[in-house]
Amino acid sequence: MAKVKATVRVPTVKGIPGPHRFYFYSFDCSELPHVHIRRAEMACKFWIEPVTLAQNHGFSARELNQIRDVIRVNLKTIQEAWREHCG
Repeated sequence: MAKVKATVRVPTVKGIPGPHRFYFYSFDCSELPHVHIRRAEMACKFWIEPVTLAQNHGFSARELNQIRDVIRVNLKTIQEAWREHCG
């Protein structure tokens, strides 16, 4: 029997400069607004209302603080992207 690979929509938030990718999972829309962040093999998740760390997989405390600052600076863009994607 052939394996079928599931496709998960992972929209990226556009217009945020830097080495990190900011994105959402389509199946996460039932949760409170949040954003996933990835760089290399590291990933984390921040709630965006208020900006609070939810999960961390590999980022240092220093880099998490930098990511938090980027989220705060780009909060309106992230919130708009969440609403556009999740409704």
